[in-house]
Order: sequence, then structure tokens, then C-alpha cells
Amino acid sequence: MAETTLAASMLETRPDFAMPPKPTARFPRAARLLRHADFERVYKQGRRHFSASITVFYCPRPEEKPPVTGAGANSVPKPAPSGLRVGFTVGRALGGAVQRNRMKRRLREAVRMTRPVGGIGADVVINPKKSLLSTDFAALQSEISRAFAIIEQKLSGKSVPEVSQNRIAGSRKPEAGSRS
Repeated sequence: MAETTLAASMLETRPDFAMPPKPTARFPRAARLLRHADFERVYKQGRRHFSASITVFYCPRPEEKPPVTGAGANSVPKPAPSGLRVGFTVGRALGGAVQRNRMKRRLREAVRMTRPVGGIGADVVINPKKSLLSTDFAALQSEISRAFAIIEQKLSGKSVPEVSQNRIAGSRKPEAGSRS
């Protein structure tokens, strides 16, 4: 009898040195791009942003219409998810399964740490380049945060300051397509 009460009391209490359970840092399902049709839409209708170790495809998310069902009280439409939904594609040309999975893990963690919570509803597909394996993680995070900032600027309609590469200061040659 004494043994069962002792065992029961040990199960109910935690030792003082035990660490408290920490919340899991996850990449939520609502923030992921999952369907093949969504990937195809982003590739076909979206725009691209190039970086040193990644290429980012993005497209504004179309307005989702509520499904047409019976006129019951249970037909409450779900609100459309806000913010960016992110997907990853890593082709076989980039290496074996171990290298491809490592690229996806690094990208997923960098996106999880830098993903804007709210903002514009858009779908994003990130394609890594071979150089991603040798890129420092801090540099990868800055590339992804810069890409997200550019996506939000372009889709919100704000002007993005761009430097013209065609015209060099002091050059006497006219730009292509202009008349002197």
C-alpha cells in the first residue's frame, strides 16, 4: 500500500530541477503552401525575385469564395488566411536526398524566424540554388527577410526604389530606346 501511494505521488509531482515545457516553435499549416495547383498558379501567374542563393516566386492570393452549400446554420464561411503562405521546391539537380532535405530544413527555419505575421495575402514559392548549402544561416535569413519586404512593397503598390543600370552618371551615350 505504501509503495503504490509513493509511486502515485512521484507521478503527480515534478522534480524541482526539471525544465518547464517549452512551447513548440512550428511552421503552422495555415502558413504553408500545400496544393500542387497553388504551386502551379504561382509559377504561371506570379513574379520572381532573384537573390544570391534563392529564387522567390510570388503571386497575390485570389479571393476565396465561400463554398455553396445548404442554407443551414453550419454553413459559416471560414475567413481567408492572411499573410504569406510559403512553399519550397528543391529539384533533384541540386543534390541527393540528404542535401535537398537539409536545404528545405534551413529554408523552413529561416522563413519561420523571419515570416511577417500579417500583411498582404500572397503565395510564395522559394527555390534554392546550389550555393545555399555553403551560405551562412544569418545571410540566408537576411536574404529571405529582404525578399519578403520586396514582395510586400510590390504587392501593396508602394514604389520600390530601384537603381537604373542602363544609365551611368556622366555617360554621353543615350539610353536604349531614347532619341537624342
